[in-house]
Amino acid sequence: MADEQPKSTYVILPENPIKNLTVAEMYDKEKYDLSTMEEGDVFTMLNATRNGLTEQEVNERFQKFGHNRLEHKETSAIMQFLLFMWNPLSWVMEAAAIVAIVASNGGGQPPDWEDFVGIILLLLANSIIGFVEQRNAGNAVKALMASLAPEAKVKRNGEWKVIDAADLVPGDIISVKLGDVIPADARLVAAHGGVSIDQAALTGESLPVNKVAGDEIFSGSTCKQGEAEAIVIGTGLNTFFGRAAKLVGSSSDEIGHL
Repeated sequence: MADEQPKSTYVILPENPIKNLTVAEMYDKEKYDLSTMEEGDVFTMLNATRNGLTEQEVNERFQKFGHNRLEHKETSAIMQFLLFMWNPLSWVMEAAAIVAIVASNGGGQPPDWEDFVGIILLLLANSIIGFVEQRNAGNAVKALMASLAPEAKVKRNGEWKVIDAADLVPGDIISVKLGDVIPADARLVAAHGGVSIDQAALTGESLPVNKVAGDEIFSGSTCKQGEAEAIVIGTGLNTFFGRAAKLVGSSSDEIGHL
């Protein structure tokens, strides 16, 4: 299955972008799309060479981009469920339930227990639906996080070495081969033996995707054929997977399903 990649685009880069641009500016795809711009512009943007970064450059980039990992904040199931009962929509429903039992219907009639029970049941049903959906999405993200590459082969100071994948930074040159899990979002700069990448867990594509030099590969996907060298363009939350995980994590701020 061939991978249809956008055509390379030309951009006007600022002076020394890796230092003068903020992380948000660097990953603003409307201005600088590292996945489609010309290969030479990618190296310029990231102030990188095919010989890899120096240790000083790596340390400076840690300060700017952080480590190549996703922080997972574990929340207890009880607390997660209670959060669905503590939002603006739930407050309105809870207030209505209180009014139903505090305010009488007039004429000496008792509080409206039927409305009270109905509102509480509706509130519980809404919270349960939201809780189950978020829990399932969170479990899916944790399963994907568990499958992320623990190590990466990287070129530093002109020499190949194996490091913790969490220590990768944008601009690193990495090498991947058959069976390797891609450790970060990257652009292929060299491909040998017909590179094929399985990215079904990320994009839903049923078959491995053929890749050539210039194509993008995603963190968490798997090399099914060939060998390649690539330049890292995104780490941590600035990867395809990282952005998706962030969206799932932010779903707890939504007010519900009603």
